[in-house]
Amino acid sequence: MSVPRHDPLAALRQPGFALYAAGRLAGATAMTMFNAVILYHVYELTASPFQLAFIGLARFLPSLGLTLVGGALADSANRRLIVLAAQVVPAGASLALLSATASGTVGTPLIYALVLAVAVAAAFENPARQALLPQVVTPEAFPNAIVVTSTVQSLGFVTGPAAGGLLIGLVGLEAAYAAHAALVGVAIIAVLLLRPRPVELAPRVVSLAGIREGIRFVLQRQVLIGAMTLDMFAVIFGGAQALLPIYATDILGVGGLGYGILAASLEAGALAMSVALVFLPPIRQAGRALLSAVALFGLGTIAFGLSRNFYLSVATYAFIGMADQVSVVLRQAAVQLSTPDELRGRVSSVNMLFIGASNQLGAVESGLVAGLTSATFAVVSGGVGTLAVVAIVAARLPGLRNYRIEPRVSEPARSPAPAGHGTLPS
Repeated sequence: MSVPRHDPLAALRQPGFALYAAGRLAGATAMTMFNAVILYHVYELTASPFQLAFIGLARFLPSLGLTLVGGALADSANRRLIVLAAQVVPAGASLALLSATASGTVGTPLIYALVLAVAVAAAFENPARQALLPQVVTPEAFPNAIVVTSTVQSLGFVTGPAAGGLLIGLVGLEAAYAAHAALVGVAIIAVLLLRPRPVELAPRVVSLAGIREGIRFVLQRQVLIGAMTLDMFAVIFGGAQALLPIYATDILGVGGLGYGILAASLEAGALAMSVALVFLPPIRQAGRALLSAVALFGLGTIAFGLSRNFYLSVATYAFIGMADQVSVVLRQAAVQLSTPDELRGRVSSVNMLFIGASNQLGAVESGLVAGLTSATFAVVSGGVGTLAVVAIVAARLPGLRNYRIEPRVSEPARSPAPAGHGTLPS
């Protein structure tokens, strides 16, 4: 049987997914704007790389303790309502920071407390939002929806830091916090209007046994645990985001506006690659492509760390984003295509835990190493560490190295694909 022709806009032709995507765009823009503004605000108040590390720690701790609980809740309760409830928290955090900044009473304890509260909410929102995706799109368009969602998310990730830096440079921190609150409001409205298809979930309570079931599912599939592990350690070593305020202020001397451009360049590269992935035929040799993409991520990180030219730094950071986006799409495809709906929240929570560990522990690692040595040493050594991780994973996990995503023309089976192969529904 012939493979169906690739339709790059299959998911967006469905009204439910279009609404989901609009809410995701607003939410992703808001999230990255908030993260970028917080980093700049803390460095402006303290001028300390160690304080930037503490921000990363405040974001990571709730992920470590609550993300798995959030995944179990997503498999036992209304996923749409979980997302709605969680989004109220970041909106309130921005309004509180807006008020404190305008009155001149803002300090690092308040910022840390609100960052912690937002991270707690995200620990419940993220697995529920991931698990909600197949309820708003048909099975035939689901693989395309994964790629399109990544594209929409990348657009938000580009817009957020750039808009945050622009608002800081031209108006002030208060305007950035107000814009964040407004964007979260738009995301809330989109979810309110969403009418996902109901799913049949077995009645269960949130329990350790249910959480262990999701963890076992991941551990028993070499492709899933390999892809998650590769991404986590590569970003822990290679992530330079937490040090961007230092590069913008002390190394490149470009100020708040330059910081916004620099922060957005990573996601600009990711967006360009994501758009290309929507229109190009699906990647079949997924394992080898994933390893290659992470290796390029490491090489780009080394180049960024050594650069002393603003334009070269923007270009290399965009290149890092392009490589990372390939990794993101392939990892999400493996997770979503291999997971039955009754486990989707818990498996997504394991994936989110790895993502949270990579992003936030990467910020901690970068800040601590930069504080003890220098920002340049922290970034360059992280790129070298990323290359070492790729070599180790490629050598020790042949199942990931040989993983392929095969097209499928018959109705998809309910059971997960065997390790080493993924399937795309027709």
